[in-house]
Amino acid sequence: MSSTKIHPSWKPHLEDEFVKPYWSNLTDYVKNEYSTHICFPPGKLIFSAFDHCHFENLRVVILGQDPYHGPGQANGLCFSVNEGVKCPPSLVNIFKELKDDLGIPMTSNGNLERWADQGVLLLNATLTVRANEAGSHQNKGWETFTDAVIRIINEKKQHVVFILWGSYAQKKGAIINPDRHFVLKSAHPSPLSAYNGFWGNKHFSKTNEYLRQHGLKEINW
Repeated sequence: MSSTKIHPSWKPHLEDEFVKPYWSNLTDYVKNEYSTHICFPPGKLIFSAFDHCHFENLRVVILGQDPYHGPGQANGLCFSVNEGVKCPPSLVNIFKELKDDLGIPMTSNGNLERWADQGVLLLNATLTVRANEAGSHQNKGWETFTDAVIRIINEKKQHVVFILWGSYAQKKGAIINPDRHFVLKSAHPSPLSAYNGFWGNKHFSKTNEYLRQHGLKEINW
């Protein structure tokens, strides 16, 4: 991570972060964790969200919290799992809302690279986790980095749609300037909270309507 393998489109915007003390500490911590424990996602996929969604193409940001911590699930994109892996409950609910909103049929393929490749940054607040230990890599520096990513997008881009599901994402996205960007908020898609305002939020159609109004290409969800 010291010579961070992140997509070149992001490097000029994030290079200041890579020389800060917290980044060095985070790098050492993650390297040690991956060498002494089973961690997810695989090392080559830690920055997958940035590899698939290049800075110049970015039109939408969806904020998650933590990578999945079960075997074979996490692939570096929030809410996403590898093809062939059973969709977790939150992702099932996302697909249900997508069907209700835009009529897109439910799918068992939970790999959201198809969204990321169109300019949707699927950003977890924490980019790594120990196997079977939810939240185990929180408060080690990742949140500082992903806060910087949000700040840079907020300042350097215009007309980005930020989709904030749940109180954690909404708190993290509090710095977003609603005069420059479009901020969509609702309950989290988890079965524990989806009934509290996730259902019927129509965030997918609202995103495309906003992009269309600003002359930007819609997302093929």
